[in-house]
Amino acid sequence: MVLNTTIQKQTFTFHPHGGLLWEEKSMLLISDVHLGKVSHFRKFGAAVPSPAAQKNFILLDEIVTHFQPFQICFLGDLFHAALNKEWQLFENWVAKTPSEIILVAGNHDIIAPEKFESVGIQIFKELCIDDFLLTHHPEERTGFFNFCGHIHPAIRLQGFGRQRVKLPCFFKSKHQMILPAFGEFTGNHTLTPKKEDEIFVIAEGEVLKI
Repeated sequence: MVLNTTIQKQTFTFHPHGGLLWEEKSMLLISDVHLGKVSHFRKFGAAVPSPAAQKNFILLDEIVTHFQPFQICFLGDLFHAALNKEWQLFENWVAKTPSEIILVAGNHDIIAPEKFESVGIQIFKELCIDDFLLTHHPEERTGFFNFCGHIHPAIRLQGFGRQRVKLPCFFKSKHQMILPAFGEFTGNHTLTPKKEDEIFVIAEGEVLKI
């Protein structure tokens, strides 16, 4: 089931991997992939299986194949830290991906801009497109609807008895949507929605509005 929402007369389609397609612009929004995090932790002795590094690229391939966007906009924290061997995997992925790729830099994006430019990726502090503001950190700006990441949003749901589950989500308030972390090896932060907020959870390969 395809789920979408209309914001300021524009259509946005959700994907259960955690991305969001802006239909009118053919722009795929993805946040907080944190490439290189697996290699970073393994370097310092963490028992993280090496195949986990490949999983992000598999998920990226799947979502790009599904939407076939003209442009991919990463909303920050594309890489977790300094250069490591996952950069070569990323270079290979960029080379075979037909979409134009841009990056709105996040707090973890400390790799030199020249490295991104060498593979054809432009970096921005923020992007204003029509009435939309694309950032990494959540921002409030008069006249704009903000798409952002950074928070890794999730909510807790309670079922029958004492059953509880914590699910990643797209967290939409009146003038903002926080995207879930796309990366496989990332944590998340539980948010408490207000009555007027809209929550789109990712569960069992689907995006569901609750």
